[in-house]
Amino acid sequence: MRYQPKGVCSTSIDLEVDNGIIKSVSFTGGCNGNLQGICRLVEGMKTEDAIAKLQGIHCGFKSTSCPDQLAKALQSYSN
Repeated sequence: MRYQPKGVCSTSIDLEVDNGIIKSVSFTGGCNGNLQGICRLVEGMKTEDAIAKLQGIHCGFKSTSCPDQLAKALQSYSN
């Protein structure tokens, strides 16, 4: 699935989920090192656990962040 984030530097999030488990995540754009770390941390995690940990994180003065947008992508994937 490809998700188009809003309000952040990354331009897309590609993710694969199987039976509620995150198999892979990759971001296009954004802060490369930080996003690689987030991707590796959430791989193998249940979607609901990742959503609970990532939703609501802000980036500077923005009302969202790449982790928050990943949570939104996972929520849309689950629906």
